[in-house]
Amino acid sequence: MALLTPEDLAEINRQLEKSDETVQRATGLDIKGVCKALYGTEAGSEKVGIVPITAGNGIIGSFSESLLAIVRYFGLDGFITKKPDVSGYYEAVTSGADIVLMADDHTYLAHNLKNRKIANNQPCTGIVYAEIASRSLLAGNKDVLVIGLGKVGFPGAEHLVKKGFSVYGYDVDNDLLKRAVSELNVTPLDLETEAKTETSKKFSMIFEATPCPDTIPEFVLEKDCLVSTPGIPCGLSEDLKIKYGAEVVMEPLGIGTLSMLYSIL
Repeated sequence: MALLTPEDLAEINRQLEKSDETVQRATGLDIKGVCKALYGTEAGSEKVGIVPITAGNGIIGSFSESLLAIVRYFGLDGFITKKPDVSGYYEAVTSGADIVLMADDHTYLAHNLKNRKIANNQPCTGIVYAEIASRSLLAGNKDVLVIGLGKVGFPGAEHLVKKGFSVYGYDVDNDLLKRAVSELNVTPLDLETEAKTETSKKFSMIFEATPCPDTIPEFVLEKDCLVSTPGIPCGLSEDLKIKYGAEVVMEPLGIGTLSMLYSIL
């Protein structure tokens, strides 16, 4: 998983409020509404235990606190264990947690102890951001551009294909692009070639899942498009966002976390 920094997680509540406003404006649903529609589930009185993990690069400053803020923002009960690692997991279970959240350098997971369902952050993040992109109220067709087809982008592209969207894909890694074309029947879009074409294809729905800035070129943008991106930094420049009146949904942790939680309820 991407290694977040305390700076990425600063003012997490404000970031969630801003994202909620954007998602509502662009899709007609707030973030909880999107997750409820996506998974057909609804949160009740579940108690979430958050376990700090010291393995690998160690505990990210404010990560556990941010998870607790996210859980509470979306109306669930939660607590951070006093001890980390295995001792923390034991503490979470014996303290009555219904769901455990924990992450190391490679995996961020949610585990429902009651129904035994488990979720990984990467596919859940890809799926929910793809779902948000697909729900644009202003889209005039079912064409969606996916930029980045890795561990987050591929599940999102797969979700869009299953929903019946015409998915166009691009990745700088040609092997990842070939896999998406072969397994999902995604239409490859060569952005380098498109840049030289006067009649390049434009999109009103874009799902971007890369860790790089400025990955979304101007020539693919429709006016009033919806860009849904969990990538840090943002793939769309501020100048292009303003020029095209784009709605941009980008938040480092909360939307993907809620997707995980709703997927295992």
